[in-house]
Amino acid sequence: SVDRRVTGWAARCVLGVCFVYLGLNKALNPGDFLKAVHEYGIVEQSLHLTWIAAVLPWFEVFCGVLLLMGIWVRGTAFSVLGMLLFFSALVLHRALRLHEASGIPFWEIRFDCGCGNGPVLVGRKLVENTVWAAVSLALVLSRKR
Repeated sequence: SVDRRVTGWAARCVLGVCFVYLGLNKALNPGDFLKAVHEYGIVEQSLHLTWIAAVLPWFEVFCGVLLLMGIWVRGTAFSVLGMLLFFSALVLHRALRLHEASGIPFWEIRFDCGCGNGPVLVGRKLVENTVWAAVSLALVLSRKR
């Protein structure tokens, strides 16, 4: 139906713009992104950190552009969903470590998650990622045109 097509178009455009914006923000500020990735403590080798900081933002931009152009929408949305789930798990893990170490209430924990927007409230970021993941899943499960 027309409503379903318009909703799908709007969903992929909003998600695409989000990924282009956040990817470019990271790509144009690689030092900040590199520092944020390092803070998670999962990747220690500088070569791997540098590779992640150099490639991941451009992959996000690429996915955003594909969504905006309507190319490989389901596959791209699946990739975006995977990134969002992985990023959310990392944010949750780091937040739980900070909560245990500092005793700060979970919903008051704030740090730079590496998304390109500076320090954010973890609870808000997890809710935001959940919404984007739901949009991505809806695109993955959408019928072909």
